[in-house]
Amino acid sequence: MNSRATFNPQDEFKIKDTKPQLGELWPHGGVRGGGGWIGSDRVTSTYDLVEQMYFLYVRVVKARDLPTNPVTGSCDPYVEVKLGNYKGRTQHFAKKTNPEWNHVFAFSKEKIQSSVLEVFVRDREIIAKDDYLGKVVFDMDEVPIRVPPDSPLAPQWYRLEDRRGERKVKGEVMLAVWMGTQADEAFPEAWHSDAASVHGEGVFSVRSKVYVSPKLWYLRVNVIEAQDVECQDKSQLPQVFVKAQLGNQMLKTKLCPTLTTNPFWNEDLIFVVAEPFEEQLVLTVENKVSPLKDELVGRLSLPLHIFERRLDHRPVHSRWFDLEKFGFGVLEGDRRKELKFSTKIHLRACLEGGYHVLDESTMYISDQRPTARQLWKQPIGILEVGILSAQGLLPMKTKDGQGRTDAYCVARYGQKWVRTRTVVENFSPKWNEQYTWEVYDPSTVITLGVFDNCHLGGNEKPQAGNGPGRDFRIGKVRIRLSTLETDRIYTHSYPLIVLQPTGVKKVGELQLAFRFTCLSLTHMIYLYSRPLLPKMHYLHPFTVRQLDSLRYQAMNIVGSRLGRAEPPLRKEVVEYMLDVDSHMWSMRRSKANFFRMISVLSGMISISKWLGDVCQWKNPITTILVHVLFCILICYPELILPTVFLYMFLIGIWNYRFRPRHPPHMDTKLSWAEAVHLDELDEEFDTFPTSRPQDVIRMRYDRLRSMAGRIQTVVGDMATQGERFHALLSWRDPRATSIFIVFCLCVAVILYVTPFKIIIFLTGLYLLRHPRFRSKLPSAPINFFRRLPARVDSML
Repeated sequence: MNSRATFNPQDEFKIKDTKPQLGELWPHGGVRGGGGWIGSDRVTSTYDLVEQMYFLYVRVVKARDLPTNPVTGSCDPYVEVKLGNYKGRTQHFAKKTNPEWNHVFAFSKEKIQSSVLEVFVRDREIIAKDDYLGKVVFDMDEVPIRVPPDSPLAPQWYRLEDRRGERKVKGEVMLAVWMGTQADEAFPEAWHSDAASVHGEGVFSVRSKVYVSPKLWYLRVNVIEAQDVECQDKSQLPQVFVKAQLGNQMLKTKLCPTLTTNPFWNEDLIFVVAEPFEEQLVLTVENKVSPLKDELVGRLSLPLHIFERRLDHRPVHSRWFDLEKFGFGVLEGDRRKELKFSTKIHLRACLEGGYHVLDESTMYISDQRPTARQLWKQPIGILEVGILSAQGLLPMKTKDGQGRTDAYCVARYGQKWVRTRTVVENFSPKWNEQYTWEVYDPSTVITLGVFDNCHLGGNEKPQAGNGPGRDFRIGKVRIRLSTLETDRIYTHSYPLIVLQPTGVKKVGELQLAFRFTCLSLTHMIYLYSRPLLPKMHYLHPFTVRQLDSLRYQAMNIVGSRLGRAEPPLRKEVVEYMLDVDSHMWSMRRSKANFFRMISVLSGMISISKWLGDVCQWKNPITTILVHVLFCILICYPELILPTVFLYMFLIGIWNYRFRPRHPPHMDTKLSWAEAVHLDELDEEFDTFPTSRPQDVIRMRYDRLRSMAGRIQTVVGDMATQGERFHALLSWRDPRATSIFIVFCLCVAVILYVTPFKIIIFLTGLYLLRHPRFRSKLPSAPINFFRRLPARVDSML
């Protein structure tokens, strides 16, 4: 480690190599020596990307024949497990001599300071001290070892002993005691000694869990026309529109341009829905009486399960529906049956299964599969991530006048979310939990975030700038899979960098180990020529405004559904992981995107300067050589393209020596976070709409931010395309660079043996081909280019 005198401040934000003891062997002997309770050479095969953590597990199953209190004649039993200074306790049962708990306790080996495990059975008393019923004592040297995939250890009945352990007393308790690791299936649901200070409902929020995003569909409602529309004023023809509402989503058609009883729209309204379908689609036809008044004409409520599920672009049959008339009171309800005619509406609605419902930015997309499972392909790889630990976290809240952090980590890739257990009151928590995902496309990103748990039921107070009742965000890491070499284990410490109103700040480090295993190299290479999204996105694309609105609705649905799990994955966590505010205006981001564009164009600027130097004869020898080369190419034009492709092939081979050794990470310099002005940060952290006091300033300020946000996105997209071009030969994506340089070599060979005029002729025919021979899907070169990585992954 560098000394303080040679410390470089820029190194604080850089990724670091680590050498954790992954898949550690069980050590010989124990603290009391000689083949005791941790004496084995076996290794766990399922947790090879984390450091082994050892736990003493105690499963309390049940008890029988417990004695009753001679005064009350009843027994309210519970079990207390004691190991040194740590105590765990089951719930008590009222008036039960044969209770069943099936509760597991886990004690960390690092904190074991006793050679004896004591299990007490007590009778709970409301007023007096709890009665002692008996105990069971275990010698730690005799505790067996269990390593998955061994079957679970069978519990046994143990006779209770008196306080001194000299004689047996009435009653038995069924227990299982073993030494295991975090790979044990009892680990996620166990009571942990690390969280002994957590009580009540907070116990459920400290456990590790796996969540699955709800299955999302696009609901397309094509409002075609209506018939026999009548308004209250019979003397006037109505001018109507249709309003559709689904949960919190509400869309409207355009106002029918003519005054008629049979209006025609033929408009598509797109909604996001999630299985299981809970809401109904409510359609209302409304008459525009005046600019400020709308008159309800009819209403229709439709359950979502009646709509057809479409997998491709084939047409869907339309249907007529009768609307319920408005204006009938309770006493007039029977009159509805007397109506011979009613307003009808013509709809064509379906659930789109051929689209991928976007709930995150396409720049950081983690899943590209369509909604319908029938359209899924086979996975091309396996992603394994070991969430090891965090180091140097800052206090996020205070309790009893002291700063504390109760950290947990969340990882999201595809539909699977994982949440580690919460390590209480620790600025350097160790999780050592490993998770696995199936990979269907290498051009995807996994996102990991670290949060502070603020729902442990204590009297914690948030630090300045943190709102109460919300889990505080500590930092985030993104890893693009296409930048990883296959079958290589990466072990790195990622800096957790956050941007605050006072500037950029490092709040800790997250240590990870991950491996991307390829199942089919041929299939993976084939994917580089396929569209990034399912084909329906190109055959029937949505507008940019529709995509923004649908993405926002999808994020709300995902956050709402995950918030209903137990323990909930809270809304603020989901929004931070999905970058809900990534489209908001920021002067800092605009500057960063502008300088990314300048960096992309720097190569062309350098070439133009070089050509200018050649024309100015600043270096006569170079100018003469350029003249000679120019004459050769004029005489032999067929050498131009082979030379260019061969030159790019040689550049790619040369750059292989300097290929990146680390995955990309958050770059504060690229993000323009180091030199940002405090006033610009104040603008970035301002609410939308702005909280400025003056009405005129608020109006102009919001308009400027809205317009500049679109400009910022366009500039960022342009920079991304340029960076993808640079990635062709940079080996940032090793497979893409390999494909490209092999392609360059093949093209160079083909062009060397093929007459140049024939190449020009065929190229012209291809570019001028008839539209019948053109596909709506992007071509293979365009698909390949869109899959290339960009430096956007390193943006804050």
